[in-house]
Amino acid sequence: MSYQGISLSSELAISQLFSLHYFEYMNGFYFPGESHPFWEFICVDKGDVTIGAGDRSFLLTRGEIAFHEPNEFHWVKAGGKTAPCLIVVSFSSDSPLMEFFRGKILHITEPDRRLLARVVQEARGFLMGRLDDPYQTSLSIRPDAPAGAAQVIRTCLEQFLIGLFRRYASEDLGAESIKKTKASLSPPGKTTKENADEDTFEEIRQYLSRNLAAHLTIEQICSDNLIGRSRLQKLFHERCRQGVIEYYSHMKVEAAKQLIRNEQMNFTQIAESLGYSSIHYFSRQFKKLTGMTPSEYASSIRAISERPPLHIQHTGLRTGSQGHGKSSPDFVEKE
Repeated sequence: MSYQGISLSSELAISQLFSLHYFEYMNGFYFPGESHPFWEFICVDKGDVTIGAGDRSFLLTRGEIAFHEPNEFHWVKAGGKTAPCLIVVSFSSDSPLMEFFRGKILHITEPDRRLLARVVQEARGFLMGRLDDPYQTSLSIRPDAPAGAAQVIRTCLEQFLIGLFRRYASEDLGAESIKKTKASLSPPGKTTKENADEDTFEEIRQYLSRNLAAHLTIEQICSDNLIGRSRLQKLFHERCRQGVIEYYSHMKVEAAKQLIRNEQMNFTQIAESLGYSSIHYFSRQFKKLTGMTPSEYASSIRAISERPPLHIQHTGLRTGSQGHGKSSPDFVEKE
C-alpha cells in the first residue's frame, strides 16, 4: 500500500511579532499614541478603557477586542469605573484574511481567553524583562527558554485570529452556511460528570468571589456548598493546579491589586474590605504572592503611568526563530 501526502497551507500566518504586553494600569494612565506599519490588537481582560483609532474613539469593556490596521494612529486612556487590565499584541501578517479585521471591535469567548492566557504564559518563559511596560524598547530571549516557545506563541495567536474570523465572518453567510460553520467549531461532547464538575467548580468560584471579605476555611466552603473535602480539593487541583484556599488567597490579592489601581482606598481600607485581620498580615500575604509589598506594587504601576512617553521604533522578532536574531521592543511581563 502506498501513501500520498498533502501540503498543509497557512491561510493566516504571523510572520513577525513586535510586541506582547499584559498591562495592569492605574486609573489615571494615558498613552498619547503611536502608529506603526503592522497590525495591533488590544483586548480588555478586566475593567474598561478608552482607545483612539484614527479620528475615532471607543470605550472598550471586559471581553472586547479592537484591531488597529497598519499605520493607523492609536492611543489608550484609562479612567473609567474600574482600572483596566489589557492584553496588547502587535504583529505583521500578509495574509488576505487579515483584511477582515480592519476597523473591527469584537467580543472574545472563554476559549479565546484561554488561548490568550497561553500566549502570555509562554511569553513569560520565553522573554526576559516585564510584560507591563509600554515604553520598553528592547527585547531579549531567556537563555533557558522552553523549546518551541516562539512556535507556541505564534500558533496560539494564529488559532485565536482564525477562530475570530470563522465566528464573525459567518454572520455574512446564509443560514445553512452559518449552521455548518458553527457545527464545525463545536467542541466534542462532554460526559454528564464533566458537565457536573464544571458547574460545581463555577458555582464554588462564584461563591469565593462573593465572599472575598470573609475569612473562609475549607470546612466552611464544604458546608456552604454541600461538597466533600476530597472532591473539592480534587476539582481545584485538576483545574487550577492548586488547592482551594490557595486559589482563594490569589483571588483576594488580585482584588487588592484592582483596588490599589482604582486609587479610591488606602491600604488599611483595602485590607479591611478584603477581610484581612491586620494591615501587616495583608502586606505579608500580598508580598508572598506577588513578590512585592502593596506600596511597592503601587509605586511600580504608578511609575509606569507617570513616565513620559518615548518615541518608539519597532524592529521585529521573527517568530520562526529560536532566539538567535535581534531583539525587538515591547515584550514585557505581568507580575
